[in-house]
Amino acid sequence: MIATRSQQFGLLLISLLFVFVLAENLLFSSDPYKQNLALAFSAPDWVEPLGRDHYGRSNIARLSDAIQTSFFMAITCVLTSAIMGLAAGILAGWKGGWWDKTLSWLVNLVLAMPGLILVLLFGAIVPGSFWILYLAISLILWVEYFRVVRSRVMSLVVSPEVEASQLYGFSDFYIFKRHLWPELKRDIYTLACFGAGNSILTLASIGFLYVGLKPPEAELGLMMVELFRYYQQAPWVLAQPIVVVFLLVMGFHLLAKGDKS
Repeated sequence: MIATRSQQFGLLLISLLFVFVLAENLLFSSDPYKQNLALAFSAPDWVEPLGRDHYGRSNIARLSDAIQTSFFMAITCVLTSAIMGLAAGILAGWKGGWWDKTLSWLVNLVLAMPGLILVLLFGAIVPGSFWILYLAISLILWVEYFRVVRSRVMSLVVSPEVEASQLYGFSDFYIFKRHLWPELKRDIYTLACFGAGNSILTLASIGFLYVGLKPPEAELGLMMVELFRYYQQAPWVLAQPIVVVFLLVMGFHLLAKGDKS
């Protein structure tokens, strides 16, 4: 499998953000929560390359902390939703019957409410909880894995290869490893990349609506809404979290592009 140029560029963007976080921790290690009102909106200099915000806090430290939060949210949501969706999709597509009807009904129940509204509802019930937001975003993402995996498995289990393996008495695990997973892994990879980008965008969106994580947490959407009122006074400060969200989401979406064989 050879990566396309789009995937290479997406990987480059994600890698640059990883390097940014690593460099900040090694070279600066500033406290993202330490305030100094006398230095509010200080311009970038050698000590603070990205300047300071309205409370005089280090922008580079807060961006680094926010990127780590977004990455962690993306990884945990993708892993959880992929495992849930893969297991449920295989069960529904392979076993059919009662399993298929029950799981499909559950998916339709989740899809009945718009995803962002569902996350906002969870965020309103337990304000400022990272793990509640993780649960809500994972609950939205797993249905896409389920629908894709279920559809693919339903066509694969009636293929001559799978039927021959069943006649020879091979185990279900062997059939999954030999016949199903090779056909599913590209779809799972694509969904995981899109899911990571969408997790980050959802977290930033609800942060901007002030329903996500609460101050003084460093989170990209929350940083935007806090700095929005100062866009005329210090536009470069507001631009920083916006650019980071754009790079994160675009990087993961580019990684999802098709590969060359």
